[in-house]
Amino acid sequence: MALLQFMCSVTPLARAATTRSRAIIISSSRTITTTTTKTKISPPDSNVLLGMSEEQLQQLAIDFGQQSYRGKQLHHLLYKRRVKDIHEFSQVPLAFRTELQEAGWVVGRSSVHSSVTAADGTIKLLIKLEDNRLVETVGIPVTDDKGSVRLTACVSSQVGCPLRCSFCATGKGGFSRNLKGHEIVEQVLAIEEVFNNRVTNVVFMGMGEPMLNLKEVLAAHRCLNKDVQIGQRMMTISTVGVPNTIKKLASHKLQSTLALSLHAPNQKLREKIVPSAKAYPLEAIMKDCRDYFHETSRRVSFEYTLLAGVNDDVEHAKELAELLHQWGPGYHVNLIPFNPIDGTEYKRPYRKAINMFQSMLESRKITVSVRQTRGLDASAACGQLRNEFQKVPLAAPSIEDIQPEPEFALEPEAAVAC
Repeated sequence: MALLQFMCSVTPLARAATTRSRAIIISSSRTITTTTTKTKISPPDSNVLLGMSEEQLQQLAIDFGQQSYRGKQLHHLLYKRRVKDIHEFSQVPLAFRTELQEAGWVVGRSSVHSSVTAADGTIKLLIKLEDNRLVETVGIPVTDDKGSVRLTACVSSQVGCPLRCSFCATGKGGFSRNLKGHEIVEQVLAIEEVFNNRVTNVVFMGMGEPMLNLKEVLAAHRCLNKDVQIGQRMMTISTVGVPNTIKKLASHKLQSTLALSLHAPNQKLREKIVPSAKAYPLEAIMKDCRDYFHETSRRVSFEYTLLAGVNDDVEHAKELAELLHQWGPGYHVNLIPFNPIDGTEYKRPYRKAINMFQSMLESRKITVSVRQTRGLDASAACGQLRNEFQKVPLAAPSIEDIQPEPEFALEPEAAVAC
């Protein structure tokens, strides 16, 4: 999915550590026992501080023989002072810092590989992860009439995307892996640093399909809400549609907005634009969106990328209005004029066509907005900047490979043959 057109785990490097005679119980419930002789120990799988709650950090401190308030100090250092390396944790004892490092713990912040700034102030960052993969995140500043600045961070949830929507630059670059929760959170912190301002809104609309990485997306959502202090209503989770996952998301009763990348008013046209739509009939998607609204009382936003001569006719607008009315209230349509990318024949519609499409929806009592195009001179379409640095596309998975994580696997009756 793309930012302005909407459109695995990394095992940290093992560190050998020389420890004193004691037993350390890590918060992941793994026990590392040392003897009086020097012993090499491997770090636990989850040895990243970023993403941990204050309670978890307090427990970690206790597990290392410290008082619980040391965990509060860690929390302050991570989320208030935004310290990037354990050796810079000057507020905590040197012995504690040393033990954390020897046990393989890291903060979990990555470096910015490159950045591009658009004339309108939009900044796209390319973040280099620990395994040298590149992922994009974008900061979008908007100043209202009163002079207040709203800063939106558009974050990625995967390295690349396996869904390969026909108009999306991210899909053309291929798919590598899911991001971990802390790798999502750090994108927001990176945006705050480059703007020297607080992020007010977060949209999970960057590289990747959030619903194929729902466990880590929810972990990042919790951290951004509870630890970084961004309101749930200020966050939006976008999806092109993965069977059985909207229902799963609804069960968490978040107060965040669900954005469904629709792009077509009927199944046949949608399959041409979004190949993965073959596994998720439009009727099933609309039912799940209706249930999401009833479960959370939060309206669903339908993202509709306008492609010249493909899905931007007034008849398409009429059909879209009929579809939404059929499935009840609580919907909003966000029209996104196509943001041109290399390697595609799709074109941006003329302003007249955009206005006619919008007017047709409004005449049928559909709430609609047209997204302001931002950062065209900054490779704004999601995936474009990354593809400039990653010249060789990653392997493309088959449609059979595109499934949710095991805990979100399809129920037999929900499975749909491609």
